[in-house]
Amino acid sequence: MEAATQAFLLALAGLPVTEAGDLFERDSPFYYDWESLQLGGTIFAGLLCIAGFAWALSGKCKCKQSKEPSPPPKGTSLLNAGASGC
Repeated sequence: MEAATQAFLLALAGLPVTEAGDLFERDSPFYYDWESLQLGGTIFAGLLCIAGFAWALSGKCKCKQSKEPSPPPKGTSLLNAGASGC
């Protein structure tokens, strides 16, 4: 039983060695050109990254904080803000 289990596991370990690319022909609709897909995705990601940097550095991004601290809201005492009726 142990020998059969080991043989089965060795057979399963050897399956990835066989190339799946040989199963489909280039004219098949199930054949994917992974290198072109990867290259296109890398170019698209690079363009998005450059566009993001350009947008952030263009000055149209309104995420800059003011130099003056904002005043506390009206009706809130700074001394008793954390007190809960003690």
